Amino acid sequence: MKRTLVTGGAGFLGSHLCDRLIKDGHDVLCVDNFFTGSKTNIAHLLGHPYFELMRDGVTFPLYVEVDQIYNLACPASPVHYQRDPLQSTKTSVHGAIDMLGLSKGLKARIFQAFTSEVYLYGADVKMREYREYKYKLNIYGDALQTRSFCYVDDMIDAFGLLMES
Repeated sequence: MKRTLVTGGAGFLGSHLCDRLIKDGHDVLCVDNFFTGSKTNIAHLLGHPYFELMRDGVTFPLYVEVDQIYNLACPASPVHYQRDPLQSTKTSVHGAIDMLGLSKGLKARIFQAFTSEVYLYGADVKMREYREYKYKLNIYGDALQTRSFCYVDDMIDAFGLLMES
């Protein structure tokens, strides 16, 4: 049985990933500070013998023993990361550094994810032109907002395939 850490595990994708990992027989440690995640997303897993919730963030090192790490901790909407941009940046940068350090120390596999919106916020005209050209999809407004369309199960499948590749 693999012991798997999911940071941002109470978020939309994180909670679906926790579900899948439990279903696949993993012992899951979900870490979330609930800055944008919600306990209701994982409420059905509380009390499950192979699920543990740790209310914590990733801006300080975590000392846990795991076989693999999915680092999904990152505010994923402009409303959330604009509310506290410094904390959002710390979560993304310090969190990635700390999780990579944990992975290295444990010789654990790691899947590192970021939200695109943190990095596309305030995009310049060239980026707008690129997005307008790249997608056959109609973009309304000033094209400063981006959205990706994907079934959550497909995304979770991809996470697992990338982890195991």
